[in-house]
Amino acid sequence: MPNVKIFVEERLYPVVREPLAKALGPVREMLCAELAVDVPACQFAVMPVGAMADLPLVNVEMAILPRPERTRDRVLAVCGLLRDMIGSATGTHVAVRVTALDPETYVALK
Repeated sequence: MPNVKIFVEERLYPVVREPLAKALGPVREMLCAELAVDVPACQFAVMPVGAMADLPLVNVEMAILPRPERTRDRVLAVCGLLRDMIGSATGTHVAVRVTALDPETYVALK
């Protein structure tokens, strides 16, 4: 499961809303393929936010469950792909952060 939150600086959001929405399908396909998950496991949210002027205008936070094949190098490679895809859609630098969830305490009701 990737739980993806994309935070876009509120002044940039109106300009990138449509291209970013169009990019979400391909982003989900990439994440499903690269992380070996099914589509129903994915969750996405895109939110306009107030951001500080000296920080990236677009930030992506992704939470994943750990698996042996999701090594640090593998996750870094996926982050690079994600950053490139969101950056292409928004036309700006994108910061990506990933956290691993604790599978013993993680609960999801769908």
